[in-house]
Amino acid sequence: MNRNEIIDLSWDDFDELRDPRPEENGFDQVVERAISRRGFLGGVLAFGSGATVFGSGLLSSATSARAQVSVFAFEPVGIATDFDIHVPAGYTWKPLVRWGDALFSEAEGAFSPETGVSVEMSDKVFGENTDGMELFEVDGKQVIAVNSEYVNPKVNLPEGSEGMPKNADEVVLLKHMQGVTVMEVADTGNGYEVVVDSPFNRRIHHDTQMTMDGPAAGSDLVKTKADPEGLSPKGTMNNCGSGKTLWGTYLTCEENFNGYFGATGAFEETEEFKRYGIGGEGRYAYEKHDPRYDLSQEPNEPHRHGWVTEIDPADPQSTPVKHTALGRFKHENAEMVQAADGRIVVYMGDDERGEFMYKFVSNGTWAEGQPTDGLLSDGTLYVAKFNDDQSGEWLPLTPETTGMSLEEILVFSRMAGSKVGATTMDRPEWIAANPLRVEAYCALTNNKNRGLKTNAGGDETPVSGPNPREANHYGQIVRWRPEGEDHGADAFTWDLFVMAGNPEVHDDAYAGSPNVTPGNMFNSPDGMAFDTQGKLWIQTDGEDSNEGDFAGMGNNQMLVGDPETGEIARFLTAPNGAEVTGLCWSADRKTAFVGIQHPGGSWPDGAGKPRSAIIAVWREDGELIG
Repeated sequence: MNRNEIIDLSWDDFDELRDPRPEENGFDQVVERAISRRGFLGGVLAFGSGATVFGSGLLSSATSARAQVSVFAFEPVGIATDFDIHVPAGYTWKPLVRWGDALFSEAEGAFSPETGVSVEMSDKVFGENTDGMELFEVDGKQVIAVNSEYVNPKVNLPEGSEGMPKNADEVVLLKHMQGVTVMEVADTGNGYEVVVDSPFNRRIHHDTQMTMDGPAAGSDLVKTKADPEGLSPKGTMNNCGSGKTLWGTYLTCEENFNGYFGATGAFEETEEFKRYGIGGEGRYAYEKHDPRYDLSQEPNEPHRHGWVTEIDPADPQSTPVKHTALGRFKHENAEMVQAADGRIVVYMGDDERGEFMYKFVSNGTWAEGQPTDGLLSDGTLYVAKFNDDQSGEWLPLTPETTGMSLEEILVFSRMAGSKVGATTMDRPEWIAANPLRVEAYCALTNNKNRGLKTNAGGDETPVSGPNPREANHYGQIVRWRPEGEDHGADAFTWDLFVMAGNPEVHDDAYAGSPNVTPGNMFNSPDGMAFDTQGKLWIQTDGEDSNEGDFAGMGNNQMLVGDPETGEIARFLTAPNGAEVTGLCWSADRKTAFVGIQHPGGSWPDGAGKPRSAIIAVWREDGELIG
């Protein structure tokens, strides 16, 4: 397979190209039980307080009433297959910022529809492929911190490069388009716009100086020739989901970092490299032009990525901090809550087929106005185990439970999770905690290998528990409630809020749960966020062919769900080819900022290159969204 073919692969398929797993199918009996709507759905899907369970797997009259959708302040939109944005009647939208838009006046007009952005201006404009984001109020100003996950070299590089950087300058161009943008936004009277030249505006990318803290900082595993003390890594990469600390800083999450590394010479292909999908050929050929990404020269450099990184949006001079205590894996997002005794809890998912869910619990406690030193560097990392009886537990990852040193546990968290028997999940992505109730939700996007192949570490992926379907192309959302209504507890109970599916094509478990209907069906839930009213917003990153198993599903979309009733309604559809990812609200909660990643066609300009963007959506009557 040549480089251009590699670029076109999804990140998951890129990983499997490097490390194909043998097919295993020893779970047929479990599958048969799981895919029966009469059996499985009647026993697991519960809504609201958990007192009401829809037995028999049939649509009860209550469920039919739910399909009419009565609790949302909008008329749900239908599916779309075009290259536009659709929102409900009474709502409107406009682009807030697009890839290549200026953050500073010197970059005004830097974007060309034909050629993109020059190397010289690439760190002074909004980045590519927007993802997770959060809004902060700083001294009366509104500041958004937002990730730029990855690049599309065939779009972003000059045409003569043919989709692969041909020199060091073009590698710099790609590196600058990724990372994090911090920018001030303001309502101009005609919707929100970026405040060009704001003192808060900042680009953080693959070459930005960072620091590390926590037990793995300074260990031999993270030392390099350029940084022999192992305390000063450069760059944050493949920034996917996000989080917001209780004290008002931004958490950016490093996901598919493995694809940036390759080798120009001999290197040791360790078991750890294999588990994390690190191999001899990088996705973007960085290794050919920058020795930092060359495994034959800097074999420890990959260990310095795959962390949750904290950024202070209020201080443009601050140095971002990689928190090693939160573990190293393909972080989707970081959802921070507080335990009953004041300890800090961070929920995290590892977005790869068959990997795990984690949480970090600090040793220290915090209250408003108190110092935050050590809260994200001193604590215990746990991994989730889900039982078929809808109970679960958080297993501590310690030297005693794993037989690994603490530094090894944190740098190789996946291997530690395997040692304690964590539950392999269907790509755990965004986690969202309900602000009105002590419960949390995780989007399990999909897993075509469920019940067929092991994960990259050889752990089996049986059809069971919250992962009830073999070859799961649709995904589901699992919900859990900590014991004693305390996020610091080790035990929890769980159910499934929704199983995505297609009731127009299937009449078994692949049709989805009872709250999925022909009018709201979707696949591959990914991003999630709660609003202040306790409604769960769901964004999708799935198949938009509108054919076969996905017939009638249309483009990717954003929906909203009611945790009390189980109702789900479609609020927005994206342009064909795009993923909907990243969501936050203005300070007055009357405007939603929504990320549109890798759109097709020439969206949103109608000519030239497609441009990922953040759009602003608001109600025309000026009321709260939703």
